[in-house]
Order: sequence, then C-alpha cells, then structure tokens
Amino acid sequence: MTSEDFGAGPGDDTRATGQGDGTRAVRAGLPEPVKYEPTLPGPVFAAHFHLPGDPTGPYTYGRDDNPTWTHLERAIGELEAPGRDSTRTLAFASGMAAVSAVLFSQLRAGDIVVLPDDGYQALPLVREQLTAFGIEVRTAPTGGDAQLEVLDGAKLLWIETPSNPGLDVCDVRRLVEAAHAQGTLVAVDNTLATPLGQRPLELGADFSVASGTKMLTGHGDILLGYVTGHDADRMASVQRWRKIAGAIPGPMEAWLAHRSISTLQLRADRQTANALALAEALRGRSEVTGLRYPGLPDDPAHKIASQQMRRYGCVVSFTLPTRERADRFLDALRLVDDATSFGGVRSTAERRGRWGGDAVAEGFIRFSAGAEDPTDLVADVMRALDETAE
Repeated sequence: MTSEDFGAGPGDDTRATGQGDGTRAVRAGLPEPVKYEPTLPGPVFAAHFHLPGDPTGPYTYGRDDNPTWTHLERAIGELEAPGRDSTRTLAFASGMAAVSAVLFSQLRAGDIVVLPDDGYQALPLVREQLTAFGIEVRTAPTGGDAQLEVLDGAKLLWIETPSNPGLDVCDVRRLVEAAHAQGTLVAVDNTLATPLGQRPLELGADFSVASGTKMLTGHGDILLGYVTGHDADRMASVQRWRKIAGAIPGPMEAWLAHRSISTLQLRADRQTANALALAEALRGRSEVTGLRYPGLPDDPAHKIASQQMRRYGCVVSFTLPTRERADRFLDALRLVDDATSFGGVRSTAERRGRWGGDAVAEGFIRFSAGAEDPTDLVADVMRALDETAE
C-alpha cells in the first residue's frame, strides 16, 4: 500500500525529503557509523559524567541530559519535521509530563489558555491546577473548530486532533492562522496521529506534543512523552521546566523507544489498515451507533482529516446499546485485550465510561486496532458481537 491509501495529503514525505516514511523511521536519530560499534548505541546509565574544569560539554549531570536521550530526541525530530535542522525535541518521563511542561512553562498568572473540552481525560485535572495558579481556562469542543469562538486574548491554544476518545478533528491550519494573528501560541497533541500520520509543525503549530507510550513505541511497555518545536527560546523554557520538575525519561525507556521507532511505519500501516477494515465491518451492525473513524469517507471528520493527515490512526470508537452489552462484548473477545491506552501491536478495547472522566455513553467502546491479521481481527469482533446479541 502507498501513503495515499492512508490519507496522504499535501507535503508528502518523499517529495519533501527524498526519503519515504519507512526509510526515515528505520534510520532516524542514528549516529554516524563507527567500526565495531553497534548501529544504535546501548543505553547510557549515568547520574554524572567526568567533568574536569568548566562545565562546557554537552553532558554534565543526569537530570539535564543524556546521550541516549539525544539519539531518541533527534529521531523524533527527524520524523516530526523532516529536513528542519532548527527543530528541537525534548523527551519526558510520560505524555502528561510533556503536556505539563508546555503549559506551565509558557503560562503565567493572568494569562488565558484555551483547551478542548473533549480531550484526554487528564485535562480536567490540568484545568484545576491552571486555575489554582491564576490562569483563566476556556474550553470548547474540537469539532467544528469551536475553539475559535473562545480564542480572543488567549496566550496559548491547546489542540487535540483527532480527539481522544471521540475522534473529532479540527482544521489545524485554520486555528493556527487565527491564533498567530493575535499573538497566541499553538500546541497540538499529536499522540493519536503520530508523526507519520500528521505533522503539526508543518501545519504551523509552535509545539507538537505527544505521549510516546502509545503508537510511537507500540508495545505497551514504555511510559514516555515528548515536545518538539522550532523556536529555540520557547524550547529552552520547556527544557528549564523539565530540569526543575525532574520529569526525565530513564535511559532504558529512551533506548527502547528509539529501537521501537524503527518499526513505526510498518506498524502504522498495518494498524491503520486494520482500523479501517474494522470500521467498515462495524458499519453493517445494527447494534452499533456513533461509529467514528476519520478514515471512513462518510465520517464527519474525513474531509478535514484527509487534508492534514497522512494516516488516520489505529483507534475506532463506537457505542453499544448498554453498559452490560458492552461488558459482555469485551468479555467475549479472544484476540483483543480489555485494557486502557492504545496504539500497541496487540489490539485493545475498553468501555471508556468505566473511568468516569469522559463525557461518553455507558456503552461507548474505544477500540485500538493492533497488527493482527485483519481477517482474524474482524472475525473476532463480529463473532463477539453475534455471541452477545440480545
């Protein structure tokens, strides 16, 4: 399959850089080859480094920087903004550490920030903390570019597209243009899309932020986050926050993440294809309502998504009639783990309402398509629906 099969839009990778997604993913962030040395150097476990004289070298203390982070950060930067040497990426201990670093490094008491009201379920906790610090928080839905209606005077606009878990999409270029016209910074949560599905910096955003826990690393065994941006001063303030908060990734996590990125294109293509196949199969089920997947031509978000996304992601959402039906369905699945998070090579699904933090129906299912054989995966889901029919 080509990138066009997954929603390739303007700015195709091969035309822009001379290399395709797979080539860049396999080689991203690797140092120049050294005879008898491994292609990807092993993790550096160090709290401190030899430091004679003045501290002018790149590595001084383990909370500030680490060679293993450097390789990973370069790799992510090459995927988020191919061909841009000015890009800076900072790795964090988790996605929420990365989110917090941008918000709390850029905002001060008296500032206004605009958040989505349908985003990741930890955002309400973030809103409470921002408000406690004297920052005015406004919210609006992702769909319909509704955040434009509350943007006036804001210092920062936070976008999550596609939104989690509802899969609404907003027009990033349009929001960025309106924000920048009044001096507002824009950060985009790119977790669900990954850099192979969407590149917020190329769409004009100031920050691209993501949880590397999900599809970027893809095996459900690493907690990680990152922030990428072009402006040196703004990224320096994010790095300062990381130093103060100490929200740093472990060397082993960073090394595992870099190793995993080499298969990102392979995983993304398979999981995106599986998600589309599942969504198409679910369209024919009478008990399924509220089906959302941006890759479906009749999805409300498809038109905008097709203009700014190159792959539509691995997550499909839908609603079953009742909480009980949803629980029985999840119980009946054999190839799908009942687990939170998304983006792994093993398919997962959950009744999202069990957490209580999302405005969704009790029977709402967030399904993350893995890398199983598509025929097997779809058959397992259809069988589970048939066996639990009322």
